[in-house]
Amino acid sequence: MTLRVPPAVAAVVGPGPYTAVPLTHNQNNRATAGIDRIQGPDGSAVRKRLTPSGSGTARWSTSDDPRHWNHWRREYLAYSTGFAATVYADAGLGAPTLLDVEEDPDGGLTLWLEDVAGRPGPQWSVADLGDLAHRLGTAQAACAAHPPDRPWLSHRWLRHYLAAVPDPGSTAPDWSHPEAVAAWSEPLRADLAALAADPGPLLAVAESAPQTLCHLDLWPMNLIATDDRTVLLDWSFTGTGAIGEDISNLIVDSVADGLLDPSLLPEIAAALPEAYLRGLRAGGWQGSDAAVHRAIAATGAAKYSWLAPAMLRRLDQDVTTRAYDRRSPAETLRRRLGLLALVADWARAALGWPGRHGQWTGPPPPSQQGTPAP
Repeated sequence: MTLRVPPAVAAVVGPGPYTAVPLTHNQNNRATAGIDRIQGPDGSAVRKRLTPSGSGTARWSTSDDPRHWNHWRREYLAYSTGFAATVYADAGLGAPTLLDVEEDPDGGLTLWLEDVAGRPGPQWSVADLGDLAHRLGTAQAACAAHPPDRPWLSHRWLRHYLAAVPDPGSTAPDWSHPEAVAAWSEPLRADLAALAADPGPLLAVAESAPQTLCHLDLWPMNLIATDDRTVLLDWSFTGTGAIGEDISNLIVDSVADGLLDPSLLPEIAAALPEAYLRGLRAGGWQGSDAAVHRAIAATGAAKYSWLAPAMLRRLDQDVTTRAYDRRSPAETLRRRLGLLALVADWARAALGWPGRHGQWTGPPPPSQQGTPAP
């Protein structure tokens, strides 16, 4: 079958013939029917197909509600209104250009996007991530002072994501599994089990934190550095979130799927909050450092409260079903030790519990001796 492109795209990629190369993406999400790089004789473009009823899992169901955490048209709206390109532009952060959009027979939309040429996030250094954090702080300080108001921006995204996506599994995770015992200490397992059982207190902390406009899917796969800007991809979740929420996501997801060396995690976890705080100050934000550190801790611990149980349930599953990190589940348990210790420490810091696993890099959490640990 001959591949067809609309005239506006042909002006970029040439008159044909064209080839399509599938790009790795989250195939669980029913909002995405496919992402391809379309190569022509003169260049390339990215084709992303959005749909209200794709073939992903029920947990990643879409909605026509524009405030829903997984509203399937949000990314189209972010691009077509110019929002994604301009909301952080003063800090040198942008979005791919929308070349064209087509309505599909099944009711979906096909976005034709600029194939941004540059250095992708998995090739970045810690210094590169720190520069992004600083720029984001500057931009989000402005958004906190003057919150953007669009009827399709997500609200309380983290709470609704946690209510929908994490798979509770048919059985309880086996915290005494030999692989888990070998990889994680007993205190760490106890903290991770308590966190997984009830992230509600952390959500309350996150929602009481200062709010700003967040990207809400910030990780290396959605970052490209060009000569004159940093491009953020995939604006499908963007909306109101806690100050620092994007930073906690970036810290964890930089190493969670093997994109960056996990030995860099302590450096990343130390550098990014400080760079973000400097950016906030440069943008005029006058809140406390402690409030930012607490928001980063609360959002990061809540967002990944499901991760350890999911890892335990995968121990006897086929690792090749995963899209990004295809290492064995047992090896993943060991590689993510530092990451999960950081998540547990974030939970303790955000809730003020004494003690830590040695990974928390913010100010000392307030001690509440005599209060039972979670």
